[in-house]
Amino acid sequence: MKRNITIGFAAVLFLASCSNKEKMLDSLADYNNAKETKGYHFGDKLDLPKQVTENAESIKISFGDKETADLRIDPEFFTLGDNKVVFVIKTNSGEVLNQDATINVFTKTPEQNIPYTIVADYPHDPKNFIEGFVVEGNTVYESDGMKGASQLIKYTLGSAVPKIVAKQPAEIFSEGCAIVGDKVYQLTYQNKIGFIYDKNTLKKISEFPLPDAIGEGWGLSYDGKNLIATDGSKNLYFLDVNNPSKVIKTIAVGGNSTIYNQLNELEYHSGFIYANVWHQPVILKINPANGEVIGKLDFTQLTKENDKGESEHVLNGIAFKGDHMLVTGKNWEKIYEVTFQ
Repeated sequence: MKRNITIGFAAVLFLASCSNKEKMLDSLADYNNAKETKGYHFGDKLDLPKQVTENAESIKISFGDKETADLRIDPEFFTLGDNKVVFVIKTNSGEVLNQDATINVFTKTPEQNIPYTIVADYPHDPKNFIEGFVVEGNTVYESDGMKGASQLIKYTLGSAVPKIVAKQPAEIFSEGCAIVGDKVYQLTYQNKIGFIYDKNTLKKISEFPLPDAIGEGWGLSYDGKNLIATDGSKNLYFLDVNNPSKVIKTIAVGGNSTIYNQLNELEYHSGFIYANVWHQPVILKINPANGEVIGKLDFTQLTKENDKGESEHVLNGIAFKGDHMLVTGKNWEKIYEVTFQ
């Protein structure tokens, strides 16, 4: 009889333990789901449910190869945007529980809408599926995509007729481009390579493999020290200009309530990065130190006037002529010059 009582008591303890674990994990999942949309800001502390904290000997957050017991949103561990983590909980009874979670981190200050004025427009060849766009003086360097039609071209602003055309092999889908000294760097979409050209002649000098961290080549710019690339994610990749296959650092881009995925064409100007978001008629003004979006330019009306009802004829060209921004898009007939503060 004593044996049966012992077995029965052990079974009760086991069931209670299972129930308690389920309650802990369920309460943590509910908390994570409730916070996912609202998100956090750097410096915030995770206020976990009592069901978890009162029954936990320790709580850690795992980032794969990193782990912290500090439940604050520390920029050493978290990036802007969505952070995929695992809560590792050691219960008071010594069991270890794991709970997957997405912790979204946003900026404290809302993005400001930046007003602008269109002061001029120039012709643009509507056959060009523009992917990269940079202006030096009055000379435009443009990278156009699509397999079988990719090219790097050079022309004078105000004339849509190229002075030099560098056609690319049929299997190449060209993407963003940037000028560094007397060279033009160019990415490819899914070919996993980049090209380096002589700026004056557009003769190819060399090519390089894209870094493994970059899944696809999208946008490219140069900040005077490093190349900056996008791959359609929320990330900006800073590349060694002398070895573009090497990533120097990566920052994520975020706003006050938005995770900006699908970052595309880029331009660096006067200490800020400007980026468009694929299939959105906006250009973001980004602090390169931390990825914070501090402002947005809304080109909805220009896009409507130029896309002719084609969903892929999106805003996709950012350059600067002095302090004036030049914008255009895929298969657009015009380049617009705008001023803003």
